[in-house]
Amino acid sequence: MTAYIIRRLIWALVIIIMLTLVIFFAMRLLPGDPLMIYIAQSQISNIGPESLAQLRAEHGLDKPILVQYFNWASGIVRGDLGRSVFYNQDVGKLIAKRLPITAHIGVLAFIVATILGTLSGLLAGLRRGKLADQIVTPLAYVGITIPIFWLGILLVYAFGLKLGWLPIGGYTSPFEDFWMNARQLVMPVVCESVLGLASMSRQMRSSVLEVSRQDYIRTAWSKGLRERVIVFKHMLKNSLIPVITLMGFAVGMIFGGSVFIETVFNIPGMGRLMVSSIFNQDYVVVQATTLIFGAIVLVVNLIVDISYGWLDPRIRYG
Repeated sequence: MTAYIIRRLIWALVIIIMLTLVIFFAMRLLPGDPLMIYIAQSQISNIGPESLAQLRAEHGLDKPILVQYFNWASGIVRGDLGRSVFYNQDVGKLIAKRLPITAHIGVLAFIVATILGTLSGLLAGLRRGKLADQIVTPLAYVGITIPIFWLGILLVYAFGLKLGWLPIGGYTSPFEDFWMNARQLVMPVVCESVLGLASMSRQMRSSVLEVSRQDYIRTAWSKGLRERVIVFKHMLKNSLIPVITLMGFAVGMIFGGSVFIETVFNIPGMGRLMVSSIFNQDYVVVQATTLIFGAIVLVVNLIVDISYGWLDPRIRYG
């Protein structure tokens, strides 16, 4: 087990390095000059070549591209994410303000998707062909296929504009106004959780149907054990193994979806920061936010892989 964890950590490090290379050089392939966007159009004619060269030197854009990459990578190792060209602020401070907001919404969406997806899939599998299954299965297919940004727009129109039940956007800290925060998070959490919820529900249903045909489940039924004992003691743990894999994917889907959801609901989180930085060609911010999202997904998938051994003792790591 220890050797397996060490190997996974080494692979995670390799993936992080490859991710930094892809992010860095992909951003440099985009057309345009971030300094030209940073400088107002009315000021371009007033800035001479010396001032422009000084700005390039301040942001390290005057060096060869390989030198820029190694400077950025060495800064990450030291905990320095660089300085934003557009915001003219330290990227670490920008992210420190916005990451808790994205994490707050993402964690709530993950909890909702995991609990409701697992329970609904379990119910549909146990009641195959009955009313519960006929309701859960079509809804799961709809949840998988529906675009989350379109769903967000529909929710804003229905519950925000027409009915007026919920705020149409914004974010208030729960420490300032808990009730307002709860009302503001309803629609974003629903949008971010729907894809993961639907995927887990469908996978859980399939897993329950497969496990229910195993010999040890038939033996438990023949012994006259109560359904609750069979489900929670013998069936649930083994049924969760494929679902655990989807939990790792769900984290990536939730953080990836934050880019759309925070834009639709005007939430000042990491996703919205990334979108605005892409349009402004703020290389350093886009690199840092993408790297953080990638690191979070890697850590979660490592936890998922390690959890297999606990869920199923038959799984052994060489």
